Amino acid sequence: MDNHQTASTSPAGLQVYSGSWTEQERIHLLKRTMFGVKRTDLDYFKNKTMVETVDELLNPVSPLPDPPVKEYTTGNATVPDTQVAAGTTWVNDPSADGTIASLRRASFKKWWMGVMIHQDRSLREKMTLFWHNHFSTETNDVGNAQYVYKHHHLLRTNALGNFKYLTKAVTTDPAMLVYLNGQLNTKTAADENYGRELQELFCCGKGPDSLYTESDVKAAAKVLTGWRNNATSITSYFDPNRHDTTNKSFSAFYKNTLIQGRSGANAGELELDDLLNMIFSVDEVAKYICRRLYRWFVYYDIDATVEANVIVPMAGLLRDAQYEIKPVLSALLKSEHFYDTLSRGCLIKSPVDLVVGMCRELNVAFQPQEDYVTNYGFYNYLVNWLASMQQNIGDPPDVSGWKAYYQEPQFYEIWINSDTLPKRNQFTDLMMVNGYTFNGKKLQIDGAELVKFLSDPANPNQLIDDLTAVMYRINISPASKAQLKKDILLSGQLNDQYWTDAWNTFISTPGNASNTTSVKNKIRDLIKYLMNLAEYQLA
Repeated sequence: MDNHQTASTSPAGLQVYSGSWTEQERIHLLKRTMFGVKRTDLDYFKNKTMVETVDELLNPVSPLPDPPVKEYTTGNATVPDTQVAAGTTWVNDPSADGTIASLRRASFKKWWMGVMIHQDRSLREKMTLFWHNHFSTETNDVGNAQYVYKHHHLLRTNALGNFKYLTKAVTTDPAMLVYLNGQLNTKTAADENYGRELQELFCCGKGPDSLYTESDVKAAAKVLTGWRNNATSITSYFDPNRHDTTNKSFSAFYKNTLIQGRSGANAGELELDDLLNMIFSVDEVAKYICRRLYRWFVYYDIDATVEANVIVPMAGLLRDAQYEIKPVLSALLKSEHFYDTLSRGCLIKSPVDLVVGMCRELNVAFQPQEDYVTNYGFYNYLVNWLASMQQNIGDPPDVSGWKAYYQEPQFYEIWINSDTLPKRNQFTDLMMVNGYTFNGKKLQIDGAELVKFLSDPANPNQLIDDLTAVMYRINISPASKAQLKKDILLSGQLNDQYWTDAWNTFISTPGNASNTTSVKNKIRDLIKYLMNLAEYQLA
């Protein structure tokens, strides 16, 4: 069945949602704005209204995460890394050594995985990944690990800030200057790479109303000449001697704007401001970024109804707010459209959603913070799984980001194929059954410990209801639940008391080895089975 052809989109618009506000609506909101839903998250927001919950998610109060630390060893006496002590951060040390840079880029990815797993209760982490996909860079192409971290810090710091400001900052960001050849863009050899992507991917998009021209790309490239990097200070700077000081003319799409050529130390910034003021005055910019936000948080299919009822008013809000992101997200996440039943359970989990969400929802335990070496080893294992499922954080396929967010007509369906689905099931099976051992410590789902905190684990019906309520967005049928109960929890028997007695004995007499093993194995098999069903892939 082609999901794209049969799915419907909600006709509801941005009017404030006034329907029921139960645990189901809270789970929907939290799964879309965070990576997975921990029981503690649900309990925290239990007595807050929908508006209060969204407002809190949009206004993080937790401090930014501490930067990554040196958890690696070079393993090679000829490649010393003596400037940074073990357990302290490397992000301010301007090492140009290729081996050290590679170790640090890997360290950055491990650290990022840990930040997502231990995220605060806000949109900050999901929006950081959004911007990483939007302003896509690849760590392997950037090379310099300090630039990689600085770029990422810029995205996180401004994740819920101003889109126009972030676009300007990204334009002269050292990592982006490397990635799209901005540092090579000079008056004698204009490089059009960034000038093209600024319009095609970052601001205007490729839609039918995005009518910038090839001459606009060339003119933008001239505006952007002269920016360079200083690897020692880990900063970018403007070199007026490399800047094209001629006037730059743009097409009718930009109202035939003429950007005055300038010279001197401030020429680069002044012309960049003119360029962005010109681009952001075009209505298509607001519509384009709102479509990308919609596809990130709601659904990939934007038909004429959604365009008219959701995208156009969102874009109006964005322009009125001078490109501040929060008012737009606030309207979307409080809207009738967002909570419509057609907007629920229609999003296929990205690998990040699957892996990070599983760790959080199933309370996978990590080591104390001081054992950073073990934790980074665990994070590395998870990063490698993401890469095998085709979402290598830090290294999307190219400047367009991951295809699941833009490739028509499949969009999210690209995540699931004959290669990745078996790997998704293999990953959850391993985490449930054997776990992963590193440094003598084990990373594993403890199912029995998890269900202790459910409402009534001694009742097999309630146990299955509670697990599926959080794990699934589309519930399985009562008949399926009954079959699961009979086959797994009741070992083929018909009386619920069989499970109740076994569970109560497990709690009261944990030293009863045969019963304890039986109960733990049943819970293991139940959760493993639930994660293997198709419904688990939806968010």
